Amino acid sequence: MSKYWEDFEVGARYPTYGRTITEGDLSFFCAYVGYHVPLFIDEHAARKTRYGGRIVPSAMIMALSTAMTESLYRHTMVGQLSIENGKFLAPVRPGDSISTEVEVIFKRETKNREHGLVTFRDHVTNQDGVLVFQVDKATLVARRNG
Repeated sequence: MSKYWEDFEVGARYPTYGRTITEGDLSFFCAYVGYHVPLFIDEHAARKTRYGGRIVPSAMIMALSTAMTESLYRHTMVGQLSIENGKFLAPVRPGDSISTEVEVIFKRETKNREHGLVTFRDHVTNQDGVLVFQVDKATLVARRNG
Protein backbone atom coordinates (compact mmCIF):
# COMPACT_ATOMS: atom_id res chain seq x y z
CA MET A 1 0.00 0.00 0.00
CA SER A 2 1.42 3.38 -0.99
CA LYS A 3 2.47 5.70 1.79
CA TYR A 4 2.19 9.46 1.71
CA TRP A 5 4.87 11.91 2.83
CA GLU A 6 3.17 12.24 6.23
CA ASP A 7 3.43 8.47 6.80
CA PHE A 8 7.23 8.34 6.62
CA GLU A 9 9.26 8.93 9.79
CA VAL A 10 13.05 9.23 9.96
CA GLY A 11 14.48 5.98 11.29
CA ALA A 12 11.59 3.82 10.12
CA ARG A 13 12.52 0.68 8.19
CA TYR A 14 10.43 -1.24 5.69
CA PRO A 15 11.41 -4.75 4.59
CA THR A 16 10.56 -6.00 1.11
CA TYR A 17 10.08 -9.44 -0.36
CA GLY A 18 13.03 -11.56 -1.47
CA ARG A 19 13.81 -12.54 -5.05
CA THR A 20 16.10 -15.19 -6.44
CA ILE A 21 18.12 -14.08 -9.45
CA THR A 22 18.00 -16.92 -11.94
CA GLU A 23 20.31 -17.83 -14.81
CA GLY A 24 17.50 -16.75 -17.14
CA ASP A 25 17.21 -13.37 -15.43
CA LEU A 26 20.93 -12.76 -15.85
CA SER A 27 20.99 -13.88 -19.49
CA PHE A 28 17.95 -11.79 -20.38
CA PHE A 29 19.23 -8.67 -18.61
CA CYS A 30 22.66 -8.85 -20.24
CA ALA A 31 21.13 -9.41 -23.68
CA TYR A 32 18.53 -6.68 -23.18
CA VAL A 33 20.97 -3.96 -22.14
CA GLY A 34 23.82 -5.17 -24.34
CA TYR A 35 26.27 -6.25 -21.64
CA HIS A 36 28.77 -8.51 -23.38
CA VAL A 37 31.24 -8.53 -20.49
CA PRO A 38 32.67 -12.04 -19.95
CA LEU A 39 32.39 -11.60 -16.18
CA PHE A 40 28.60 -11.62 -16.62
CA ILE A 41 28.04 -13.98 -19.55
CA ASP A 42 30.96 -16.43 -19.80
CA GLU A 43 31.35 -18.81 -16.86
CA HIS A 44 34.64 -20.23 -18.15
CA ALA A 45 36.25 -16.79 -18.50
CA ALA A 46 34.71 -15.55 -15.24
CA ARG A 47 36.25 -18.47 -13.30
CA LYS A 48 39.65 -16.92 -14.01
CA THR A 49 38.72 -13.65 -12.28
CA ARG A 50 39.01 -12.81 -8.61
CA TYR A 51 35.32 -13.69 -8.29
CA GLY A 52 35.81 -17.28 -9.38
CA GLY A 53 32.71 -17.24 -11.56
CA ARG A 54 30.04 -15.05 -13.08
CA ILE A 55 28.48 -12.25 -11.07
CA VAL A 56 25.35 -10.17 -11.56
CA PRO A 57 25.92 -6.67 -13.02
CA SER A 58 25.57 -3.81 -10.57
CA ALA A 59 22.89 -2.18 -12.74
CA MET A 60 20.77 -5.32 -12.48
CA ILE A 61 21.11 -5.43 -8.70
CA MET A 62 20.08 -1.80 -8.47
CA ALA A 63 17.13 -2.27 -10.83
CA LEU A 64 15.80 -5.32 -8.99
CA SER A 65 16.26 -3.82 -5.53
CA THR A 66 14.50 -0.62 -6.61
CA ALA A 67 11.61 -2.64 -8.03
CA MET A 68 11.23 -4.36 -4.66
CA THR A 69 10.55 -1.01 -2.97
CA GLU A 70 7.81 0.25 -5.29
CA SER A 71 4.90 -0.82 -3.11
CA LEU A 72 5.90 1.83 -0.55
CA TYR A 73 5.04 4.63 -2.96
CA ARG A 74 3.45 3.08 -6.05
CA HIS A 75 0.78 5.78 -6.26
CA THR A 76 2.48 8.58 -4.31
CA MET A 77 5.93 8.90 -5.90
CA VAL A 78 6.18 12.27 -7.63
CA GLY A 79 9.78 11.91 -8.77
CA GLN A 80 13.27 10.82 -7.91
CA LEU A 81 15.72 13.68 -7.47
CA SER A 82 19.01 11.89 -6.96
CA ILE A 83 20.77 8.61 -6.38
CA GLU A 84 23.77 8.99 -4.08
CA ASN A 85 26.33 7.01 -2.13
CA GLY A 86 25.79 3.80 -4.07
CA LYS A 87 28.08 1.05 -2.80
CA PHE A 88 28.34 -2.46 -4.18
CA LEU A 89 29.80 -4.29 -1.21
CA ALA A 90 29.82 -7.97 -2.17
CA PRO A 91 29.24 -9.94 -5.37
CA VAL A 92 25.82 -11.31 -6.22
CA ARG A 93 25.77 -14.51 -8.24
CA PRO A 94 23.12 -16.28 -10.29
CA GLY A 95 21.08 -18.31 -7.81
CA ASP A 96 21.44 -15.79 -5.00
CA SER A 97 18.34 -14.33 -3.40
CA ILE A 98 18.28 -10.66 -2.51
CA SER A 99 15.91 -8.56 -0.45
CA THR A 100 15.80 -4.85 0.29
CA GLU A 101 15.12 -3.06 3.54
CA VAL A 102 14.25 0.61 3.05
CA GLU A 103 15.28 3.06 5.77
CA VAL A 104 14.00 6.64 5.95
CA ILE A 105 17.09 8.76 6.62
CA PHE A 106 15.81 12.29 5.92
CA LYS A 107 12.50 14.07 5.51
CA ARG A 108 11.47 17.70 5.06
CA GLU A 109 8.68 19.83 3.71
CA THR A 110 9.07 21.64 0.40
CA LYS A 111 7.68 24.95 -0.81
CA ASN A 112 5.17 22.99 -2.86
CA ARG A 113 2.40 21.83 -0.51
CA GLU A 114 1.53 18.94 -2.84
CA HIS A 115 4.64 16.90 -1.95
CA GLY A 116 7.57 16.63 0.42
CA LEU A 117 11.14 15.37 0.25
CA VAL A 118 12.08 11.96 1.63
CA THR A 119 15.52 10.36 1.36
CA PHE A 120 15.51 6.59 1.55
CA ARG A 121 18.50 4.30 2.11
CA ASP A 122 18.11 0.90 0.51
CA HIS A 123 19.95 -1.91 2.28
CA VAL A 124 20.17 -4.93 -0.04
CA THR A 125 21.18 -8.26 1.48
CA ASN A 126 21.64 -11.74 0.10
CA GLN A 127 20.20 -15.00 1.40
CA ASP A 128 22.95 -15.17 4.05
CA GLY A 129 22.20 -11.68 5.39
CA VAL A 130 25.34 -10.20 3.80
CA LEU A 131 24.94 -6.56 2.78
CA VAL A 132 25.66 -6.54 -0.97
CA PHE A 133 24.45 -3.08 -2.02
CA GLN A 134 23.45 0.17 -0.37
CA VAL A 135 22.20 3.41 -1.91
CA ASP A 136 20.49 6.66 -0.91
CA LYS A 137 17.61 7.96 -3.02
CA ALA A 138 16.16 11.47 -2.61
CA THR A 139 12.53 11.50 -3.72
CA LEU A 140 9.48 13.69 -3.84
CA VAL A 141 6.48 11.98 -2.28
CA ALA A 142 2.89 13.22 -2.50
CA ARG A 143 1.29 14.69 0.57
CA ARG A 144 -2.04 13.30 1.70
CA ASN A 145 -3.94 16.55 1.25
CA GLY A 146 -1.84 17.91 -1.60
